[in-house]
Amino acid sequence: MSSQRPVIGIPADRRMIGPHPFQAVGEKYIEALVKASGALPLLIPVLEPALDLEELLRHVDGLLFTGSPSNVEPYRYAGPPSDAGTWHDPHRDETSLQLIPRAVERAIPVLGICRGCQEMNVAFGGTLYQKIQELPGHLDHREDKEQPLAVQYAAAHDLLLEPASALQAMAAGGRPRVNSLHSQGVDRLGRGLVVDARAPDGIIEAFHVGDAPRFAMAVQWHPEWQVMSNPFSRALFAAFGAAAREHSQERH
Repeated sequence: MSSQRPVIGIPADRRMIGPHPFQAVGEKYIEALVKASGALPLLIPVLEPALDLEELLRHVDGLLFTGSPSNVEPYRYAGPPSDAGTWHDPHRDETSLQLIPRAVERAIPVLGICRGCQEMNVAFGGTLYQKIQELPGHLDHREDKEQPLAVQYAAAHDLLLEPASALQAMAAGGRPRVNSLHSQGVDRLGRGLVVDARAPDGIIEAFHVGDAPRFAMAVQWHPEWQVMSNPFSRALFAAFGAAAREHSQERH
């Protein structure tokens, strides 16, 4: 068995810092891949036009689509216009929405987190709620940004797992509680996607690609936060890493 670490690509956010555009990825995602997945992270710039994605896919063993302050542009799923001032990242949309189905088709493992979860749903033809907190009978899934990070990322609600799902096995028979830092969420589930977990108000919190030949899952919460202190989160990243390692062994 090869000891080479699998290469997991992370599409960046395009952010303006002063007058200059930067390609940025949150350090917590990078650390989770290194520590819990045993992977070598590769930051993928989101450019206009996009990189040659076929060439890129020949060099990675997995793809992680992270959370972000930006939202998928509503025209990508025929949704109503966003409120004025909503942050969008069309460069990331252009790269991620093309990468996701291509990676799944090629048996390259995929994990989506928060925005990445929403990207995966849109990539398979699904739609999004833009403001869950305004839906009757639903929780406010947003964090209080005035609070310290430890409070923002604290467990906020139970996770209702589907019987016999991969996540249920990772939970080792327990009922996990997860954090909640989002206003958008899955509305209509995309083609071929299968629900793995919901929040107590029914909002989809996790799904997988039903006919994917290898790991292809998305979660709405943030398992990367202090991943090594949370057995459920560690199990998720470990499963992702194991699938990427299997792909790496085939690739080499």
